[in-house]
Amino acid sequence: MELALRVGFRGIDTANQRRHYFEAGVGQGLAAAYRAGVATRDDLFLQTKFTYRPGQDHRLPYDPTAKLSEQVAQSMASSLEHLETDYVDSYVLHGPSSGYDWTDADAEVWDAMKKERDAGRTRLLGVSNVSLGHLEQMIAADSEAPGFVQNRCYARFGWDREVRMFCRERRIVYQGFSLLTANAEVLRHTVIAGLAARARATAAQIVFAFARSVGMLPLTGTSDAEHMTEDLASSGVELSVDAVRTIEALAG
Repeated sequence: MELALRVGFRGIDTANQRRHYFEAGVGQGLAAAYRAGVATRDDLFLQTKFTYRPGQDHRLPYDPTAKLSEQVAQSMASSLEHLETDYVDSYVLHGPSSGYDWTDADAEVWDAMKKERDAGRTRLLGVSNVSLGHLEQMIAADSEAPGFVQNRCYARFGWDREVRMFCRERRIVYQGFSLLTANAEVLRHTVIAGLAARARATAAQIVFAFARSVGMLPLTGTSDAEHMTEDLASSGVELSVDAVRTIEALAG
């Protein structure tokens, strides 16, 4: 975390889900960076998530017997303690309770998240790991759309085109994750290799440049300093309209 800030990252995505994240470790890295004068809280965009019980292990950030609305509040309080801040910039529902529908449980959690925002503990709200059906049902049930949608983005599924189009029409920021790990075959493709050679870039930089070109906010999870530097430098890689169309067609 501290290394990422020293390299130049200022947007941080985490979750209060010890099964897959170490949110308190993020806070420790932030504190070290603050002490060293690398960045201040005002320089950063901090995003964390509320995760339902099935997505957690035994290290829960809330009382599992409490109402969902109370679990949201408890998870947020825990996140603020971990991150040593009194607010986050974005609070994300870390996947709906059902793989098929936007449920009453999701509506309760979303209402509780809005209360966290209204109280000033977050500025924006988002949802993660959602289908087009989830989003359509969510909007039908609640007139307020999320500020962010964060999904794992597979080339073989059209780079999540339907959800991206839904977001574009409603000015929702689409955050794409696993752009590299979910698309190893694309990174090895001769088309990507050719574009990388012409741009004097890496294959990963071409994928990140493509993501921005189609309206995504790309996320990266590398812990390697060289890769961090390359990922940030991808913002300077420009792709032609034809190149973007060619990469999008690699979905096959």
